[in-house]
Amino acid sequence: MTSTSPLPASATPPAPASPGPSRSRDGLVDRLTWGLAIANLVAQIGIIVTGGAVRLSGSGLGCSEWPLCEPGSFTPTFHGESDLHQAIEFGNRTLTGVLGIIALALVWAVYRRQPTASRPASLKRLALLPLAGIALQAFVGGVTVWVDLHPAIVGSHMLISLALVAVSTYLLLRLASPDAPARAASSGRFRTVGGLVVAVGVVLLALGVVTTGAGPHSGDATEPYRWALDPALVSRFHALAVWAFVVLVVVGLVLARREGNAAAQRTWRWLLGVTLAQGLIGYVQYFTGLPEVLVGLHMLGSALTVVALVYAVGALVTRDSRVTTGS
Repeated sequence: MTSTSPLPASATPPAPASPGPSRSRDGLVDRLTWGLAIANLVAQIGIIVTGGAVRLSGSGLGCSEWPLCEPGSFTPTFHGESDLHQAIEFGNRTLTGVLGIIALALVWAVYRRQPTASRPASLKRLALLPLAGIALQAFVGGVTVWVDLHPAIVGSHMLISLALVAVSTYLLLRLASPDAPARAASSGRFRTVGGLVVAVGVVLLALGVVTTGAGPHSGDATEPYRWALDPALVSRFHALAVWAFVVLVVVGLVLARREGNAAAQRTWRWLLGVTLAQGLIGYVQYFTGLPEVLVGLHMLGSALTVVALVYAVGALVTRDSRVTTGS
């Protein structure tokens, strides 16, 4: 009978390989990408706030030209009583440039990542959207000046910004997800409610833009009312959309609890909270004569509502192949 002789003392198993430079570089790029994605989202929300400041201060034509601020000059030439309007509008344009740099750096970082299971190659196409949207916004901003703040163009400016907030939020979600096919993490009924919430949310945001355009804050101090609409009537339609949205969110939260979807319960609670806070600001601003500070907070709230909505709908699917769902 033979036996296997023990390994000599010198034949010990090799030590695990230490992380090489490539793995360290990938980790650094991942952290940089995540940081840039957060910075991009914050800046996209921030430019809604600064754009609101332009509108609420009547500084929409603080720079009379585009891409120049004034004939023959990219920067404002301050002269008298219009100095504040020029500074606010030029500051908003400057922030657009900063946002463009962040979006460009984000594209670079995403393209530097290796396309592994945790670093999906599909993110490359998604990362290009904020940069493309900023270029579109720059063009729309120029058209806005050329047509003397036509309310339809001003409104589209805001809607594009909200769309970019949605894309930037979804990019964060995808950065945190593996590159597996999306699978349902909720029932078909819940996903239907989610689709309705998105549809009503789009209508709600569009009506909010029209309501603002019908009010006194057009962006031009010399011509405050731009839409030939009854502000009270438009506000009522907007309020109806808000209540329809709230009802759907409550239904979604009930379904999340019944199905035991912890992620959906958390994100839909946040969506309900943001929506109720936004509605409260809306009612207070309406009954107090639309003070600029409250209107500005309401514009910020619209961006935060979009963020919460994307996360809420994102919780209805998963990229974890181990999850099974009901019908």
